[in-house]
Amino acid sequence: MKCPFCGHSDTQVKDSRPSEDGAAIRRRRFCPECESRFTTFERIQLRELTVIKKDGERRPFERDKIARSMMLALRKRPVDAGEVEQTINMIVKALETSGETEIPAAHIGELVMEALKKLDTVAYVRFASVYRDFREAKDFEDFVETIGNLKK
Repeated sequence: MKCPFCGHSDTQVKDSRPSEDGAAIRRRRFCPECESRFTTFERIQLRELTVIKKDGERRPFERDKIARSMMLALRKRPVDAGEVEQTINMIVKALETSGETEIPAAHIGELVMEALKKLDTVAYVRFASVYRDFREAKDFEDFVETIGNLKK
């Protein structure tokens, strides 16, 4: 594993253990060149997924994009990081076990929205505002009203 700090190609594993949810192996690594420490995670990948963007462009699926989007929506919200990690794992597993290798970006966005709705309503609205491209306050009002109607 290459060191993310100095680029040295021969780092040492100092500790390995399963992650909290058992879906990954967490490895603490040490670089003998710059003496930095860093953590890596090893996960099972069932199949190679390709994301089909709105414009038809195809890109390799990146789990980290889902994680970044969710963490941005959940910023400063009282949601446990372990719960977020389990939710991300659940979304990725659903995509990998769907039988499809090419997934529309819109489908991934909808899965993330549904997951956020269950985790935190504020994060759900935040994510939706970007995902659905809200342009004015009225867009928020309309969206929040639909959430209220769903709960009745």
